[in-house]
Amino acid sequence: MHIRPAAATDVPALTDLYNHYVVHTPVTFDIAPVSPENRRAWFQAHPETGRHRLLVAEDGDGGLLGYASSSPFKDRQAYETSVETSVYLAPGRTGRGIGAVLYGALFDALAGEDVHRAYAGIAQPNAASMRLHERFGFRPAGLLQQVGRKFDQYWDVAMLEKRFGER
Repeated sequence: MHIRPAAATDVPALTDLYNHYVVHTPVTFDIAPVSPENRRAWFQAHPETGRHRLLVAEDGDGGLLGYASSSPFKDRQAYETSVETSVYLAPGRTGRGIGAVLYGALFDALAGEDVHRAYAGIAQPNAASMRLHERFGFRPAGLLQQVGRKFDQYWDVAMLEKRFGER
């Protein structure tokens, strides 16, 4: 497995991977599949340096295993040192430690940046994602009850917070 910054040529595979979760799971609250054009704008918002990163894991043949990202938490300037993180794995690739390797690389990359807090919103129930985030120092920050409706069901979202070095 190789971890690297995402490249523009990854956008189609990243889109396919994400759309699997859109169509089949409640882990993202997008309802309809996204287009590669939409994902290109998302990709461009994640440069190779800075607070907002996008890393991919690929197998020895260059196949996409998953990705991890840090994105703006909110769009107001006072939030700029806070990021929202996420990790998505290709179908059939969960439970093999890939998510942990990706998150480890992401947090290593962010260690040198001006990031004060990382947040993750996890649709419930999702024990595996909760364990992964707790492993990386995320702690409960609240529960948004029935905040999203997908598949004709309301879903809770656990908000988790990770502290980075204090100034």
